[in-house]
Amino acid sequence: MPDFQKQYIQWFPGHMAKTRRLIKESLNLVDGVVEIVDARIPYSSSNPEIDDLIKNKPRIILLNKSDVADPKATKMWIEHYKSKGFYALAVDCRSGKGLNQFIPECKKALNRIIERNEAKGMAGKPIRLMVVGIPNTGKSSFINRMAGKNKAVVADRAGVTRSNQWFNCGNGIELLDTPGVLWPKFDDSEVGDKLAFIGSVKDEVTDLESLSCRLLDVLNKTHPEMIEERYKISDFQDLQGWEILEMIGKKRGFLVKGGEINYERAAAIVCDEFRGGKLGRLSLELPQK
Repeated sequence: MPDFQKQYIQWFPGHMAKTRRLIKESLNLVDGVVEIVDARIPYSSSNPEIDDLIKNKPRIILLNKSDVADPKATKMWIEHYKSKGFYALAVDCRSGKGLNQFIPECKKALNRIIERNEAKGMAGKPIRLMVVGIPNTGKSSFINRMAGKNKAVVADRAGVTRSNQWFNCGNGIELLDTPGVLWPKFDDSEVGDKLAFIGSVKDEVTDLESLSCRLLDVLNKTHPEMIEERYKISDFQDLQGWEILEMIGKKRGFLVKGGEINYERAAAIVCDEFRGGKLGRLSLELPQK
């Protein structure tokens, strides 16, 4: 049995504190918040402090990478968010799918502010939105898609860190991209695992072989048919993750001198193919969980 030790992801409270401060400093400059989560793990990819941070600001939640998530699960999440008074859309920021609904959804979410501006004689005043999201959920892809050729900074705003950037999306919408990373709390090791599964944690700070084994353990419980279909293996339901990884390595011919399994290569393939949606469209979380 290979020595795959459980490795917990380590996080840095000082970094969280800096990002929290930057968001609080910028909130008075925006009319609402766009939160980007990964459609496969909406709970784990959302910061549990976001409610307290943004208070009563209108929020639009984008379930990104919905093209590789289970569409039924994504629909459940959208209904869940709407039941809490948020606006939510299923999108794929890389291809742009679903983003044609973003500006109409913004205008619905910010309708009161738009009407207030019109009543004050400021019709056409830009709606300003802060974009938040943890690594690899697609924040940059979203901003690039929406800003298009208008990627130039709109203007510096007084009282904000110089590295904050404003982008003009046209149609009266401006986006604020704040520096830093919005890290969740990780009291639950499963949250850290799921974020590592989707690539929000750099592989350089994880043990990829151990991570792939934990991923296979999860998929074996929830989507064994996808493992079977993708890797053309069977009779693995009672096996542990490392044993399934070994079967995959043998099936793919990932061998080193002496006929030993190249676990590193097999692990990289499993993680890459999961992240790229090659195992199929799947979600690891449902609202009621």
